[in-house]
Amino acid sequence: MKVILENVKPMDIEKRSFEIISQELGDVHLTPGTEPIVKRCIHTSADFDYAANLCFSEAVVEKAVSALKNGACIVTDTQMAKAGINKKALARFGGEVYCFMSDEDVAASAKQNGTTRATASMEKAASLNKPLIFAVGNAPTALVKLYELIEEGKLQPELIIGVPVGFVNVVQAKELIMEAGVPYIVARGRKGGSNIAACICNALLYMIGER
Repeated sequence: MKVILENVKPMDIEKRSFEIISQELGDVHLTPGTEPIVKRCIHTSADFDYAANLCFSEAVVEKAVSALKNGACIVTDTQMAKAGINKKALARFGGEVYCFMSDEDVAASAKQNGTTRATASMEKAASLNKPLIFAVGNAPTALVKLYELIEEGKLQPELIIGVPVGFVNVVQAKELIMEAGVPYIVARGRKGGSNIAACICNALLYMIGER
């Protein structure tokens, strides 16, 4: 069998990928303003389900972009997500990326309290005196703790990106965040991952230059 490859220059591969995504989406309706985020999630995963399962709170893109432009920092629940976020683009506005999962005090707190490290890392993040965006791609317990901190009045995040992947309490934790009264971008259902959390952050950062 003869395989015919497209003749695409290396620097044009991403552009061509987004063209294919747009073509295959066809007449699928996306909420105006969210298209770059949805398409980048599809580009990252090759999974068109994100066109249907990504949920956005009202005016969340505008709120998130404004927060980033005003120096909001990003907290992730995995080193993988942290590594995938464009830190140079974030630093232009004075923001940083944090992941406390490997910190000794987080490990000690989790052991002492019988919780996950993700839970303990969210508690540590809540003590930061900075505007915060949370990008959760792995641990539903992180989302549950964020919900509790919000309910207790200990945290008011600029945005929660709730996209953990998995089976145990994943769906329920995402639904909690959608009821927390804060701006959110959530991948409803079981799908998600650290790569999706990072790509949503990057999509928001790249949108700043387009406005």
